[in-house]
Amino acid sequence: MIGVDFGTLSGRAVVVRVSDGAELGSAVHEYAHRVIEQTLPAGPGVRLGPDWALQSPQDWIDVLRVAVPEAIAAAGVAPEDVVGVGTDFTACTVLPTTADGTPLCFETPELPHAWPKLWKHHSAQPHADRINDLAARRGESWLPRYGGKISSEWEFAKGLQVLEEAPDVYARAERWIEAADWIIWRLTGVESRNICTAGYKGIFQDGGYPSAEFLAELNPGFAGFAAKLATGEVGDKVNGTTLAPLGGLAGRLTAEAAEWTGLPEGTAVAVGNVDAHVTAAAADAVRPGQMVAIMGTSTCHIMPSDQLAEVPGMCGVVRDGIVPGLWGYEAGQSAVGDIFAWFVDTFGPDAGGHERLTALAEQQAVGQHGLVALDWFGGNRSVLVDHNLSGVIVGQTLATKPEDVYRALIESTAFGARMIVETFEKSGVPVEEFVVAGGLLKNPFLMQVYADVLRRPLSVIGSDQGPALGSAIHAAVAAGAYPGIEEAAAVMGKRTAAAYVPDPARADAYDRLYAEFRRLHDFFGDGQMLHRLRAIRNEASSEGAPSPGGAARAQRPERGRATAFGATEPPHGERQ
Repeated sequence: MIGVDFGTLSGRAVVVRVSDGAELGSAVHEYAHRVIEQTLPAGPGVRLGPDWALQSPQDWIDVLRVAVPEAIAAAGVAPEDVVGVGTDFTACTVLPTTADGTPLCFETPELPHAWPKLWKHHSAQPHADRINDLAARRGESWLPRYGGKISSEWEFAKGLQVLEEAPDVYARAERWIEAADWIIWRLTGVESRNICTAGYKGIFQDGGYPSAEFLAELNPGFAGFAAKLATGEVGDKVNGTTLAPLGGLAGRLTAEAAEWTGLPEGTAVAVGNVDAHVTAAAADAVRPGQMVAIMGTSTCHIMPSDQLAEVPGMCGVVRDGIVPGLWGYEAGQSAVGDIFAWFVDTFGPDAGGHERLTALAEQQAVGQHGLVALDWFGGNRSVLVDHNLSGVIVGQTLATKPEDVYRALIESTAFGARMIVETFEKSGVPVEEFVVAGGLLKNPFLMQVYADVLRRPLSVIGSDQGPALGSAIHAAVAAGAYPGIEEAAAVMGKRTAAAYVPDPARADAYDRLYAEFRRLHDFFGDGQMLHRLRAIRNEASSEGAPSPGGAARAQRPERGRATAFGATEPPHGERQ
């Protein structure tokens, strides 16, 4: 099987043996456009506003053309030995297309709203606020399934933003589709909508989307938005909407996709999925109570359960959303590795980078730096669901060193994870095992901090390529090699139980710091001060001219981007 993982900065393909999950070969393709955050690549002068984050569909196609053939070659297998392909994507990464799936940015690349909006595009927060306010006033039955708030990252908030800021683009968009489903469309020629993204990111609950009446009250032109979420041709129809089950067969490779990938035409293609959710299978963590934290640029918390409950601030609970037959819960932190990368990109060249900062931070006793921080540098996904919040660091003095702040930032993300776990358990959804996956596993110090803060053992996935391995497991089910995801995960998935165990003395010390984190969390969580500061920033940014600091930064030669922990990515293409 081949699993293809489309991430934030790159895409990777992994060739996996069906009989035991062995990873035989892999390849990575860096996106030429990376994340488009400041100006469009289409032409000079097309600047983006604050909190924008876009991607290029061409980068995704290039992953299929480059990474898949390279992974097959690295594995030393014949293309005809590959009998299934599975894919996963970041979410909610969503794009407007024509009825045949052509991205609008291919036709009008000079229009910002014609481009795919990456998961961390947060400028739709005002639109999410209106959706939440109206849903609460009307008592919409689906709102509690999302912890009481819809995120600005999701399909409806981003769609409403397009309608109101670029009505011409909205009118031309015959489809509003998750990238996870769009790539399957390109591979198979069959349009489908997977139950995972529809449920978590598209507010699909109890057989339908929010009503046309509700949408019209937001904006009369928004009443028909659900029609752009078009029915597909795979899966069971529910109230006229076709959703594809996870592990299902979406279709088979077209001649064009076979030419891209070097695989035989007709190869089985699994239903699309989200990178975090598919990782549960890779860690063989598909049973009730197994929470998987996929820790990278952000963290997504995924957990199957046999119980339905309303958990404040969760990203959603969806029937069959992780594995068929169970409720699947999602929560998350909008920025984790991104916080550490920001600090090193900004201060790291003089402080020694991730490895030196980690080594210095590790020498400290808990609380020695005298700091506590809030992990809201990318807003708060759970449990406050407010992307207009921002990071806070308290306790700095003239004696504060870079490693002090670096350690406090690591601890802040662990405190945020503890807040999520405690919220689930207080809501009657027990967390029996905490499993970690993702790139941040490379830092043992960070993992030990999490074990100490959470006061529980950490299990770890046994693969560096969790999403891609999970996609290959889903492909094995779609191709008929296993009867279900649980059976495939038991053979092909990998997990080391209790790899990190909390130290009682450090855990006690962290309890004191966590109490201060909770106070800080509650004080700033109302958003009054942080929202005002963001409004002042946005007003200043909208005046047009870049700030002196921004101009200076633009004139600096570009360095490779520091990544967690210690590696450096070279600049690529038109890095925005």
